[in-house]
Amino acid sequence: MRPVSSPLRAPFGEADIKALAGASGSGSGAPRIRPKTAAASTSPLPLRRAATVLTVLGLAMIPWLVLLNAGLPATAQAAHWDWAWTGLDSFEALGLLSTGLLLRRGDSRACLTSAATSALLLVDAWFDTMTAAPGSDFKLAVLMAVFAELPLAVACAVLATRTFSRPGR
Repeated sequence: MRPVSSPLRAPFGEADIKALAGASGSGSGAPRIRPKTAAASTSPLPLRRAATVLTVLGLAMIPWLVLLNAGLPATAQAAHWDWAWTGLDSFEALGLLSTGLLLRRGDSRACLTSAATSALLLVDAWFDTMTAAPGSDFKLAVLMAVFAELPLAVACAVLATRTFSRPGR
């Protein structure tokens, strides 16, 4: 409780209101927003270079994607189809297992395995549905994606963002 003798102060004084309104001669009365300095400009040179290279490579992939879509055959034969899918699902299992074990130990690296597992589950859902034969195979792939892979991918992504350690948190 405040002592009775202390004067109450308004949350904003006249000087505060003038400063917010930009009363330094502009006369518009609208608040002025100053741009923040870009985060990239304060990063070390190797990080800025990596950011530039990755951005350029990402943009360079756009024409490549158009060429792939136009040039790839509708069907293809794979010599190791069974190993491709077994490998992908093995990496998903490894990601889930390692994330669970790291979380159990309280290890902050769980955010990394969780993010990677989320990406693997998204890839699995995509390729399951895109490579499934029409009919019951496709229906099963969609059901697996909607009720298993995508919800688990979202859960892993949320877990990754919530367990990522940030300074001052």
